[in-house]
Amino acid sequence: MTSPATQDSPPKRGGVFDRIGRSSRTSTHLLVVLVVSALATLYSYKGDALLLRLKLGVVLKVLGGGAGVGGIFLAATYLLVLRNRDNDVRASGLAFGGLLEVPPKPLSTCARELVVALAWAVGVSLFFFVPFTLAFVRWWHVQKLGFSLGPKPFDFVLGQLIVVALPEEAFFRGYLQSALDRTLGHRVRILGAEIGPALLLTSALFAIGHLATVPVPARLAVFFPSLVFGFLRARTGGIGAAILFHAACNILSEGLARGSGLITGP
Repeated sequence: MTSPATQDSPPKRGGVFDRIGRSSRTSTHLLVVLVVSALATLYSYKGDALLLRLKLGVVLKVLGGGAGVGGIFLAATYLLVLRNRDNDVRASGLAFGGLLEVPPKPLSTCARELVVALAWAVGVSLFFFVPFTLAFVRWWHVQKLGFSLGPKPFDFVLGQLIVVALPEEAFFRGYLQSALDRTLGHRVRILGAEIGPALLLTSALFAIGHLATVPVPARLAVFFPSLVFGFLRARTGGIGAAILFHAACNILSEGLARGSGLITGP
């Protein structure tokens, strides 16, 4: 949740990649994504069972089964960007309205940027969600459209915001897209956002990561909403709007699938 005016400022010296030549930085960032995504994929298959084996089942009860994957993405973002306080977190879209800057911005500034992020998320949702719902009905041959988030809707919404959208946006849009923007360049201005090959590459890696955790070809479709997440990151200068819209997309998809009977059970 940062202003567009500062989104392209280079990070200050002292970051993990500051002493690596520009020509090799892209490869380094891609290697980082490969390692982090592999860890997240491995956890998605074996992590919960490992916690139970270590008699740490209470962690699953408190955080939910998918929290480990989110934790890996957040930990990677912290190590790569946030750990070094000399880094310009605003340049990576991770200032969260100024809360994580040094020194932090006043709460009034943070609140104002939160409102801006929320407005963007709502506006984009209004634009996309109606045609998405119509396409959902046609694709799945839905006879009776409904909406349900299961027996614990509040827990589901909170989980999508904190456990899913926040970690994924922090890593893919905050760290990766920002880093690739600086190394790849060649951006053009579209609807007020500076967009380049980093948006496409980040979205492709995001989709491949989803396919790796659940090997169903339909998972690659997340490439398309990822383009919107990346646009919001570029247009607003932060990841706040992307987090909110990302969570809203997951909530809509789950609600339509459950309400239409495509998903059953808890």
